[in-house]
Amino acid sequence: MITKKLKKPLIRINCYPFLMIILFIVFTVQLNAQTVSLKGRVTAARYSIVNASVTVIDNSDTTKKFSTLTDNTGNYQIGIPTSIRSENNNLPTKFELEQNYPNPFSNSTAIPYNIKEESEVQVTIYDILGREVRVMNAGVQRVGAHNLLWDGRNNFGQRVTSGVYLYRLHADGESQVRKMILNENSKGIISIPRNYSTTPLENVRLNKSTISEGSYTIRIGNVSTTMPIIISQEFYDVKIQRDTTINFTVNYIPLETVNFSNLRQLIRGFGAANILPWRPDMTSSEIETAFGTGDTQLGFSILRLMVQPDSNQWSMNVTTAKKAHEKGVLIFASPWNAPPRMTEVINGQTRVRYDMYNDYADHLNAYTRFMLRNGVPLYAISVQNEPDYANEWTGWTADEMLRFMKEYAHKLETRVMAPESFQFRKNMSDPILNDSIACSNLDIVGGHIYGGGLASYPLAEQKGKEVWMTEHLSGETGQANDWAWGLPVASEMNNVMKAGMNAYVWWYIVRFYGPISDGTNNSGNKGTITKKGYVMSQFSKFIRPGYYRVESAVYPPLVGSGVSTTSYIDPATSKVIIVAVNTSTTSKEHAFRIQNGTVNKKFTPYTTSVSKNCEMGSEINVAGDNFIFTLEPSSITTFVSN
Repeated sequence: MITKKLKKPLIRINCYPFLMIILFIVFTVQLNAQTVSLKGRVTAARYSIVNASVTVIDNSDTTKKFSTLTDNTGNYQIGIPTSIRSENNNLPTKFELEQNYPNPFSNSTAIPYNIKEESEVQVTIYDILGREVRVMNAGVQRVGAHNLLWDGRNNFGQRVTSGVYLYRLHADGESQVRKMILNENSKGIISIPRNYSTTPLENVRLNKSTISEGSYTIRIGNVSTTMPIIISQEFYDVKIQRDTTINFTVNYIPLETVNFSNLRQLIRGFGAANILPWRPDMTSSEIETAFGTGDTQLGFSILRLMVQPDSNQWSMNVTTAKKAHEKGVLIFASPWNAPPRMTEVINGQTRVRYDMYNDYADHLNAYTRFMLRNGVPLYAISVQNEPDYANEWTGWTADEMLRFMKEYAHKLETRVMAPESFQFRKNMSDPILNDSIACSNLDIVGGHIYGGGLASYPLAEQKGKEVWMTEHLSGETGQANDWAWGLPVASEMNNVMKAGMNAYVWWYIVRFYGPISDGTNNSGNKGTITKKGYVMSQFSKFIRPGYYRVESAVYPPLVGSGVSTTSYIDPATSKVIIVAVNTSTTSKEHAFRIQNGTVNKKFTPYTTSVSKNCEMGSEINVAGDNFIFTLEPSSITTFVSN
């Protein structure tokens, strides 16, 4: 009995301290082992970055990585198990910008701040002279303590030099400024302080793993669906100890999304005029230069001629036109003046007599037949060049043009172009389009863009009519090799295509302000391609008749960036052409994404700039559906798929 009594308390005594040790261990583990939540938002210039990759890398073991994607509002959240206990937090009661850390810093620094009301937050970095260096828009943020990381780069993604910088927090009508020091030779760890509790983020993706506490590298990058594409950035030596919010502002690359399932207008071609006898006829060499598609040729696919009022002069058109036709060029003709016997002068203006409209139709048909007999089938004939701007040539009122189109145009033996007004004036063309008979006799709405008219024409599109820009010139007071006159032509041609027009036709082919030099006004040796010519060739050599322009859009919108793009496809071969014009004086990174089309693995760029003439660059490999290219300052680049 004594033995039994002694054994019982002995068990209790030995078990109790062991149990206490186990409970202490379990309690300690439960108390200290937890998942730290790292969350925040990725933005660029106020735009949320969708599907940006946020990766946290353990610096003590770089094989341990934790990644997630931002959602449709740019938010992300990652769970990182650590051995750090969380503490209770209180929401801030005042607006406060805290000192950045580390300070001085070398690679990146954290900028902590508290906001007491939900508001839109912006942090701006200035140099010591007060000049703006970087604007970081964190977007609308909730009440709480937040951190923003600055990687020492300016708005253009370039590293700034060592020195003293100011950083200004602006939110909810309040602002505060502090000072920081960037020292490229200094070293430091960014230790993120505790963040105040806020309402949990919704609709975020969460990845969890197990790692030990320590410092981390945070990488912000792209995946194939990131919108817009961003310049990848890394933030080093970030020591995450407690739940925190880190908002990243990054530099984005404008993303051009090209949708090949959305075809726009059919492209008939690009070209210029050879008007005889006002200018000398083209030489054989100039014809080859204009209509050939070789390395030192323009690749024009449209030729415009004059319908001379005197039929004895028609033969002068044949030589050049026939050689052009043999190269597959579309040829159309415009009359400036009707034969004198068909005209009368009313109030100082020459007009076709009403009783001669039938004879005038016969005159146009006679020209068409003459050219056909001489091996030059016309693609179209215009009723009148600039009927609304006539001074030295025959004029037509809107009513007169409508009457001819309604009662006589059906007699013309080739496609009919009208009214070819000098500014695509709708008062000249709308009556034709809105009259069922006149509209049925019309094939092409032709027009010029001297000081106006460069806009889409929904009514013509609704009626199923092609729209051709058939004449423009610029720089006649300068010279074609002046790049200040050359680059605007690139923008003009892009805008004509964006307006839904099917063709672009310059004025004289051979002239000092045209695509081929006539040897005057310091425009180069006669017969050589001018700067304007090389600009035009960026379209004409690569975008061939039968191609279609396709819908493309840039995100974020390129407001004031100086970059303009258009895209095209050949349905027969799936060949893709993209034209990008950069009118700014700085280089621009631009991203392209191919949608709903054949994925092309390579593109070849051709660039014309102040120092280049349709110069071929190195092949560009397409990663997935995307590629990125740096557009040269003041340049036009055409990307040609393989």
